[in-house]
Amino acid sequence: MSFRFSVCLAVLAVQTVLAKEPISPIPLTIDLNQAKVALGQQLFEDKRLSHDNTISCVSCHDLQKGGTDQLARSIGINNAKGDINSPTVFNSGFNFRQFWNGRSATLEEQVNGPIHHPKEMGSNWVEVISKLKKDQTYLKTFNALYPDGIQPQNIREAIAIFERSLITPNARFDQYLRGDDTAINGDEKKGYTLFKRYGCIACHQGINIGGNLYQVFGILNDYFEKRGNITPADFGRFNVTGKEYDRYKFKVPSLRNVALTAPYFHDGFAKTLKEAIDIMAMHQLGRRIPKQEKQLIIKFLKTLTGTYQGESLE
Repeated sequence: MSFRFSVCLAVLAVQTVLAKEPISPIPLTIDLNQAKVALGQQLFEDKRLSHDNTISCVSCHDLQKGGTDQLARSIGINNAKGDINSPTVFNSGFNFRQFWNGRSATLEEQVNGPIHHPKEMGSNWVEVISKLKKDQTYLKTFNALYPDGIQPQNIREAIAIFERSLITPNARFDQYLRGDDTAINGDEKKGYTLFKRYGCIACHQGINIGGNLYQVFGILNDYFEKRGNITPADFGRFNVTGKEYDRYKFKVPSLRNVALTAPYFHDGFAKTLKEAIDIMAMHQLGRRIPKQEKQLIIKFLKTLTGTYQGESLE
């Protein structure tokens, strides 16, 4: 058998696996302007984007903590506690909308939110630009990359391009999807089968295993009635559209690196994967999942932890 023929067979095998699976692997690389990526990272880590120079994007989206802050609700300027859980920034470029309620269509648009939010950075573009223009390094870099230099739209674009670079490819499950049958073990495969059989895959599929549709939280059992203490943040997409059918509806979160991003849900109510599965099973599926099967699903979910810049996030 020729080498070329062997390669063709391997490619065909991978295509066959991908064709029948509802989850797609993250690409190993993504083509971006690296100078803008570097600028975006600098801005992402710069506390001067906040009013009192104490909060940066990375404060709530720590790349050492799965792209989150691992808090139920984030802390902004003046130690203000936010209204909602900060989702992971990893793989956010694959989401069809941004924020839990989907109020931003793009990552560029999303940047406006925390900059202006009084409980997050509490600043504005006039203030931010005034600070950055005093930095000669920023002036030189922006002028080299953008004809109009330091402007809100250029800051937004640079940060968004950096965020698009935050992909976590080559999770063991992705290796399995690409044709390496040994990348996950028997229990993990059983967990994936159960994940599909119970119907979790209906909302958690695609390249980001979520992040591509909206769903009501509490389809079959009222989650909010049981939890109590309802706040405006619990209204979800209703806060954007004002339509009653959007009340309690949220963007389905990605399950990429989910073992690293506790606590879970928009309210950070579930502290562990076990709790999150129990809540999902009861309120979205209307059933309970036996302990042994739940353990298998958790084993599968742990195979979704990927790598960042070639290093495992585990």
